Amino acid sequence: MPKKELGQHWLRDPFILSEIVDSAAIQPTDTVLEIGPGLGTLTSGLLNASKNVVAVEFDEDLASKLPAQFPGKNLEVIHDDILSFDLNSLPANYVVVANVPYYITSKIVQKLMTADNKPRIAVLLVQKEVAQRIAAEPGDMSILGISAQVYAETTLGIEVGKAFFAPAPKVDSQVVILSVRSNPLIDRQGEKDFFKLVKAGFSARRKKLRSSLSGGLQISKDEAEKILRDSNVSPALRAQDLSIAQWNELHNTIKIV
Repeated sequence: MPKKELGQHWLRDPFILSEIVDSAAIQPTDTVLEIGPGLGTLTSGLLNASKNVVAVEFDEDLASKLPAQFPGKNLEVIHDDILSFDLNSLPANYVVVANVPYYITSKIVQKLMTADNKPRIAVLLVQKEVAQRIAAEPGDMSILGISAQVYAETTLGIEVGKAFFAPAPKVDSQVVILSVRSNPLIDRQGEKDFFKLVKAGFSARRKKLRSSLSGGLQISKDEAEKILRDSNVSPALRAQDLSIAQWNELHNTIKIV
C-alpha cells in the first residue's frame, strides 16, 4: 500500500519506464543511483542497462523487500533519506534516475547540482509544472530554473499523465534531463553572492527589477537602476526575463561598484 505521506505513486507502464531508462543514455560500466525505487519497476530496467545500481529508499519496508526481487544482480539497496545520503560514496560520473516525490524535488535538484561529486546526468520524473520550471527559458525563469541551469544543460523528456500512476496524483508528470556541465556558468567562489543577487531579484517577482533589487539588496532605487544600466539590463525587465548571462553581468557589476 503506497504511503501518502511519503508521496508514493507507483508507475508500472513498461513503455514509459523504458523511455525513462533510455533518457539516461546509461553505459554498462556506469553506476546508477536510483532515488526511491519503491516496488522496483524502474530498478529492473536500470539493472538491464547497467551492471551496478545503488537504490536509496526511505521506506524501511520497501528497502528490506527489494533485494529479493533481483537475486544475482549487482543491486545495493540502502535504507536512507536521499537528502542525508553521502554522494561522495559513489564513483565519479555516476548517473541518477528517479521517480521523485513531488514534495522534495527542489531539495533533490539542489543537492545533486551543488554536490562536490555531481552526477554526469540526472533523469528525474517530477511534477510537469516543476519540470518545465527547471528547463525554462528567459521570460519564464525562476530561482529553481537558474539553480539547475547554472550547473546543467536542461531538456524535457516524456510527459506522463496522472492516470499512469497508482494511486493517481492530482497533477501530470514529466521527465526532466539534467546533463551536468563540466564547468558551471558561475565561479564557485562567487556562488553565494550570485544566488543572493538572484534571490533579491525574485523577492518581488511581479515588480520590475529596479524595485525588486532595491528592496532585496536594501539599496536605493537609483543605485539599483545604475547597476542595471551599467550591466546593459533594462530596469523595466522583471527577474523571470533575465538569462543566466545577464545575472552574471549584474553580479560582476555589483562586485565592481
